[in-house]
Amino acid sequence: MTSSHGNTTADKSRLTRQWLPTTTPAHTLRHSIYTKNISLIYICKMDKNLLLENLRSIPDWPKPGINFRDVTSLFEKPECLREMCEGICELYKDKHITKVVGVESRGFVLTSAVALKLGAGVVLCRKPGKLPGDTVSERYAKEYGEDSLELHTDSINENDVVLLHDDILATGGTMKAVCNLVKRFKPKKVYCNFLIEIDEDFLGGRVPFDDDVEVTSLLSV
Repeated sequence: MTSSHGNTTADKSRLTRQWLPTTTPAHTLRHSIYTKNISLIYICKMDKNLLLENLRSIPDWPKPGINFRDVTSLFEKPECLREMCEGICELYKDKHITKVVGVESRGFVLTSAVALKLGAGVVLCRKPGKLPGDTVSERYAKEYGEDSLELHTDSINENDVVLLHDDILATGGTMKAVCNLVKRFKPKKVYCNFLIEIDEDFLGGRVPFDDDVEVTSLLSV
């Protein structure tokens, strides 16, 4: 398995097979990364089943008609945590990420582990009143109401390459607000990653994002 100090030759071979199946031409995969309407699924069949088997769905929460995907059931299992963390790091290991922004609150869980392996710092994107310093904020509409998010004014600079991370991509409203916040700092590049993408056409989760923002997800359900 992969250690905290890096991958062995055997590990790298395993990851190559895992993330670049022989049935997927390399040029097709590279193109899909830049095409925001294509769902990116980098986990092989066995790992996908592991996550699906441990992903809990809660119907009619937080309001009737919503089938909530509860990723806390994945966080409880060390084997699922490992697969998700390795998956994100494999996607962004060559992107020169300098800051990983975790979105409150489930986006916080993997942020530190991913940042540590990528050699990046951690930035917390929080709800109003949670950050002690000077902040900038952005309001947004959610699928079940309205909310706002904040960043510290000194948390990102123009030299940063920023990875935004959250658990679920549904309508895209929350992460779009985070993108708007981060872009005020004029970083070199912004990437967005989700653990799970809700693959339902009427949600249009990737639609809000600008073409220059690359969006990835580990699992589509």
